[in-house]
Amino acid sequence: MSGSFHLPTAIVVTGAFLLVLGLLRLLRQGRRGSRGFVSDVDHATHATLHTASMASRHLQDGLTPEGTARAAKHLRALLGSPAIAVCDPFSLLAWEGVADHHRDRARADAEEVLTTGRTIVLGQDAVGCDDPDCPVKTAVIAPVVTEDRVVASIAAYGPQAYAGLARATEEVARWVATQAELAELGRERTRTMEAELRALRAQISPHFIYNSLAAIASFVRTDPERARELLLEFADFTRYALRRGGAFTTLAEELRNVERYLTLEQARYGDRMRISLMVAPEVLPVTVPYLAIQPIVENAVRHGIAGKEGGGQVSIVATDRGSEAEIAIEDDGTGAEPEVIRRALDGLADSDSVGLGNVDARLRQVYGDDFGLVVETAPGAGTKVTFRVPKYAPGVHA
Repeated sequence: MSGSFHLPTAIVVTGAFLLVLGLLRLLRQGRRGSRGFVSDVDHATHATLHTASMASRHLQDGLTPEGTARAAKHLRALLGSPAIAVCDPFSLLAWEGVADHHRDRARADAEEVLTTGRTIVLGQDAVGCDDPDCPVKTAVIAPVVTEDRVVASIAAYGPQAYAGLARATEEVARWVATQAELAELGRERTRTMEAELRALRAQISPHFIYNSLAAIASFVRTDPERARELLLEFADFTRYALRRGGAFTTLAEELRNVERYLTLEQARYGDRMRISLMVAPEVLPVTVPYLAIQPIVENAVRHGIAGKEGGGQVSIVATDRGSEAEIAIEDDGTGAEPEVIRRALDGLADSDSVGLGNVDARLRQVYGDDFGLVVETAPGAGTKVTFRVPKYAPGVHA
């Protein structure tokens, strides 16, 4: 299984590096032989990275009109042009800078680039206006290409077009294309996670629901107050498990739902199931994927404790590991063949431990391959499932 964060991170680093490299190459060509060259380059590197970072914040959802309009001023700063225009195949997304009277022609100016995918230079005969003081007389227009498709164009308008500006415009256009690809990967990751969550909700055991209601019913006459409390726990559990909302929650909320689940299971198993819960207070606010722990605990109960004569214990430990939180779920039940667990983590349909594969896939999608489930088990030796989550990860919040 591959994590979706490695590729975007590589794209970010590569895109930023190429952008800085391209713009600094232009700086070197323009200032070769001048004094203070190293300090000028250092300053330009910092300024370029900072400006690119500011622009990327507004492009995280892709080339939307709102985000592009906010990013445009930073893109213009990268190009050093009096005005820039960003167009998609249908409309003008943003005009930034002076000479606002040229904006109505920007989409028409970009038509050839959007159609052919080639950079063009427009002279004064195509761009110029009747105002002799207008700084917009020429334009360099470059395509923004993702997956061999022209999705937008960037035009740098100014008093003159020169080779350095053309190269810089192409570098910025390539960097914007990288941001658009990152946004699409983010949307794809979200769609995948939503599909995984739908699948997990559908896998909530009908046997668990039936057995929980049966256990509640058994207390109606003998202990009505206990039946009432269990019914409320059942309602809260199903409300949380079937909620429609974000893909993340806090560790505190996730553990609270695990407690509801275990309360209902203890109503069935009684003294045959013992629970141990140890949580470092520092990790309670940490963001975790929604329904990341309960399926593992359910697996421990169904496949570990339920099949063991005399029952057993389920332990949940959440530990502070500096920049990470570590969660471990362990049972002293029947254990399993490692090959069975391997098939579960691979998401094979004939495995009964479907929750493990689902949680493992979502952890890897969010944080990368280093953050998948670690399972230790053997027949008769119980099972321990451990995973780590960073206390902070970009784009991950409850």
